[in-house]
Amino acid sequence: QVQLEESGGGLVQAGRSLRLSCAASGGTFSRDVMGWLRQAPGKEREFVAAISRNFGDTHYADSVKGRFTISRDNAKNTVYLQMNSLKPEDTAVYYCAATSYMSSLVRVEEIDYWGQGTQVTVSS
Repeated sequence: QVQLEESGGGLVQAGRSLRLSCAASGGTFSRDVMGWLRQAPGKEREFVAAISRNFGDTHYADSVKGRFTISRDNAKNTVYLQMNSLKPEDTAVYYCAATSYMSSLVRVEEIDYWGQGTQVTVSS
């Protein structure tokens, strides 16, 4: 019943920015951790960023540290991903995800909910 809906993807040139949004709706939602995964053509889905509802701690993949910022509005059950200084290697389908533990999302294991994905394409 719970749905995750991503928005904000698009086509941009390298060095520019995009802001992704993910809203949870359709039922009671109480998962502690929300975040983002991505999958590039020919590659496995990988962790990007996550944030904890209860403790507010954040984790980022090494490839995006210093460039991406994750934030969360708990009242709206919405998570955001501000992506700056985008690189061609950031091109992928970005998926919003939610689960109970930070370790599950970081390891891309036992994800309770995920969205349909939004395409981000960075040209050079």
